[in-house]
Amino acid sequence: MVEKRLTPIPVRRALRELGTDIQTWRKLLGLTAAQVADRAGMSRATLHKLESGQGGVSLETALRVFRALGIMDTVVESADPYRSDIGRLRSEEVLPQRVRQSRPKKQADV
Repeated sequence: MVEKRLTPIPVRRALRELGTDIQTWRKLLGLTAAQVADRAGMSRATLHKLESGQGGVSLETALRVFRALGIMDTVVESADPYRSDIGRLRSEEVLPQRVRQSRPKKQADV
């Protein structure tokens, strides 16, 4: 059985902030909740979940709303690691196919 974990406080805060931003974008564009929900192919209840900062909405659903608001490309670009300082710094490195957790080193007997 999968254990349900509590949502960390920083994530809850980000959900609320993003929800407020989505609602603000909608209002700035002069769109009703029904219009955005229709353009995004979802119910108004689902849009309300996003705008009120509730969790449990898929990434695809959020992207549909961003697309309906005309901001999807900006949101996607903001997650591009090569637009960050560390990404640009390490851009010449070859990335591994997968990252594995390193084993703890054995202590030598003294």
